[in-house]
Amino acid sequence: MHLKIIPSVFMLFFCVNIFAQKATEIYLFDLKKSDTSYTLANPVNISNNIGYDNQPSFTEDGTSILFTSTRDGQTDIARYDIAERYRTWITDTEVNEYSPAPYMGKKKYFTCVRFEDDNQFLYKYSYGNKEPVVLIPNLNVGYYVWFNKNVVITYVLGDIETIQVSNFKHKIKYPIAQNIGRSLNKIPNPFSIGLDRISYISKSYGNPEIYEINPLTSESKYLIDPIEGSEDLTWTIDGAILMGKEDAIYIFHPKKDNGWKAIIIESKIPMNNITRLTVSPDGKKIAVVVDE
Repeated sequence: MHLKIIPSVFMLFFCVNIFAQKATEIYLFDLKKSDTSYTLANPVNISNNIGYDNQPSFTEDGTSILFTSTRDGQTDIARYDIAERYRTWITDTEVNEYSPAPYMGKKKYFTCVRFEDDNQFLYKYSYGNKEPVVLIPNLNVGYYVWFNKNVVITYVLGDIETIQVSNFKHKIKYPIAQNIGRSLNKIPNPFSIGLDRISYISKSYGNPEIYEINPLTSESKYLIDPIEGSEDLTWTIDGAILMGKEDAIYIFHPKKDNGWKAIIIESKIPMNNITRLTVSPDGKKIAVVVDE
């Protein structure tokens, strides 16, 4: 592979993602709720692939999982059908693609971060044969989360990593936070659209801190410090945060708990170095990334 000379921040991110990735697998668990906590049970290896398999994301109907997977020395996007227990490849390009997610409100499309010409842009892909389209030109996107069908929140690479809001309806972009971690999540809120928030990890105040923020008003609130050494979190549908570390998963509910508590994992599979997690739209499944 031939690489041009590019800025050091981007080169660092590019090299980490392409050349120094750990070999990982993705397991799908049943997520069972009790009166006081959750239990993970019945693991299924949905990637079952040598190399880097990561960044799982449930489709909006919860029937499938999109994820990044390695084949022939590069990363493409795969989809796992939960009912059929069957994986298919949904991209086959000459470039590397990462961080797939359903395009909110548009079932015929999904989005991902695509590396091309020494850049990494957010693209819209069709499940059909249409050519992919860049959504935000000239913006180097590391990670992102859809806030609604018109607004996407992006982790933007630069001298200082920032969160930027892109509103496609009003054709505006603006930053809302800086010096942040890679985990961006929409906070489940079935009660009021006007109270929708996202969460992120701030690294601006010494020790990392988890915040919620309204991306439309920039109103923010401190929630809790993350599990030490952990970068990734997800939310249950009843508003609790889950984070993994080593072979354990911890839970914290901002409205009920005073601190983190370990939850039960019913599995004979070694859960080495749990990182990314994501919960299904109905709250009954969770995908977990672990080292191979």
